Amino acid sequence: MSWKFGILCAGDSELEPFLGHIQNCVVTEKAMLKFYEGKINGVSITALYSGVGKVNAAVAAQILIDTYHVDAVINAGTAGGIHGKIKIFDSVISTQVAYHDMDDDILTEFHPWLASVYFDADEKLLNKAKDVFKDRNSVFFGKMVTGDKFIEDKMRTIIDEKYSPLSVDMETASIAHVCCVNKIPFIAIRTITDTASHDGADSFERNCEQASVISKNITLEFLKEFNDRS
Repeated sequence: MSWKFGILCAGDSELEPFLGHIQNCVVTEKAMLKFYEGKINGVSITALYSGVGKVNAAVAAQILIDTYHVDAVINAGTAGGIHGKIKIFDSVISTQVAYHDMDDDILTEFHPWLASVYFDADEKLLNKAKDVFKDRNSVFFGKMVTGDKFIEDKMRTIIDEKYSPLSVDMETASIAHVCCVNKIPFIAIRTITDTASHDGADSFERNCEQASVISKNITLEFLKEFNDRS
């Protein structure tokens, strides 16, 4: 049985590269969001952009699951690089995701009673991604962290010291959180727009369009290979 995938982006510029690939696209609206349903290379998908931030992303993820009945969710788009080896236009695929702006015991001592502060990527999706991109020098696998603030300057150092992530963004952990409690497979594919050496909102704006296309390309390659090999 083939899976139906939800493709969830934060912004319209991150979603835009996907739209031309959707065949027999049907657009519906719910909760002030537009959902694009169809097929890409034979794979059933529902795609949207949620708006920036954790709550917006969580709302979109829950609707994908409840209303559009996706079997898995891919969070595609852009991110800021944290680790020194990560360069602009490199891509990060999540192995684990955490909130960097939440007290450590909130999700371990209370619902959903996690074993650690991290949400793990789905093992099947992750193994497929590692198989597809194992020889791709510009694709890295590792931790991502999420918080409701654009990260610059000294905050990169603080986050790096505590979590040692490859990247940081404002949505991934909340999408992983929703998928976790719903027992829906999840993985994130984020392409880097800014780093410690190319910092700031200006770098993000300058590189967002190209990074979004790269993330789209990697996501579609993954979907094709996943569908062919499943």
